[in-house]
Amino acid sequence: MAKVTGLEGVVSAETDISLVDGEQGHLVYRGYWAKDLAVTKSYEEVAFLLWNGRLPERDELDQLEQRMANLRNIPEYICRIIDLLPLSVPMMAVLQTTVAALGETESSTWPPTLQQAERLSAILPTVIAYRYRKSQGLAIVEPDPKLEHVANYLYMLTDHLPDESHTRALNAYLILGMEHGMNASTFAGRVILSTQSDMSSAICGAIGTMKGPLHGGAPYEVIAMLEQIGTKDRAEPWIRNMLDNGERLMGFGHRIYKTKDPRAEALRIVTLNMTGQDPSFDLAIHVENTAIRLLEEYKPGRRLYTNVEFYAAAILRTIQLSPDLFTPTFTTARIVGWTTHILEQASVNRIFRPESVYTGSMPALG
Repeated sequence: MAKVTGLEGVVSAETDISLVDGEQGHLVYRGYWAKDLAVTKSYEEVAFLLWNGRLPERDELDQLEQRMANLRNIPEYICRIIDLLPLSVPMMAVLQTTVAALGETESSTWPPTLQQAERLSAILPTVIAYRYRKSQGLAIVEPDPKLEHVANYLYMLTDHLPDESHTRALNAYLILGMEHGMNASTFAGRVILSTQSDMSSAICGAIGTMKGPLHGGAPYEVIAMLEQIGTKDRAEPWIRNMLDNGERLMGFGHRIYKTKDPRAEALRIVTLNMTGQDPSFDLAIHVENTAIRLLEEYKPGRRLYTNVEFYAAAILRTIQLSPDLFTPTFTTARIVGWTTHILEQASVNRIFRPESVYTGSMPALG
């Protein structure tokens, strides 16, 4: 008998949060195309949409921005906890520890609240920046309440106001990373919450799932490809050499999306709008165009489209984010989706209890 593993094709919940349709190339957030939101809205606007089911009015957005700015500061006891963790402890483990400690201060563990979701989403970038700068021997940069969420994150990491093009590109990337259906980390969070555990515990489980390279792996290989190509004139010979040797071209093709990845389409629009402002954006566009042309020449009819990892790599490389911050940064996006699913799970809660098939031997009867 074949082993039954994974849960592919099994429906575990009904949701009105998002639709992921790989056959059609659709990604929908609450009735809106995610790719449109990424190029027209801010992090806070899309977070409001996911949490509340609709886009905010102007005054509602102002209030959310102010609340999140007020929630950015790390409590002193959290700073002490982070300082006590050895530098060998990975950033994702630091986030787990921090979120768990923050959960201990909640006055009520059930049901989870929107206020808890806002607090965790607001504070996570500050924790990352605090730990990163400590690990580099740099002075801590306090949050700037006048800056929006994404700009403030870059500011805390670098200690200077970010370039507008970098902020816009990272904003789009984070919006497209907020939500992607019942993925492994979201499922883990919902399972934990379904026991009537608290939001922080559910988020700790989701972060632990995101740590795994099969789920939260960062686009290191695409960045390595762009670094090796280096300049536009080297793109075609480098790609031809890879294809001649039967090597896989990183950043093209996707397990779920059988047509164009809508996340890659949105990030391409952002990158195109930035061409001429940063040579790294120009190189990414040139490499993609060259690769698509050569893939059609070498593998006609295969329809190998650019995936989100290609443009994620281009953006992360351009803003010069340290590689050890890739997955934590992605986590600052996905926490919005996690907390939204946790709130939805609480509203219709039933504990997850799937069945398994026993394949071992049986004791003798009698």
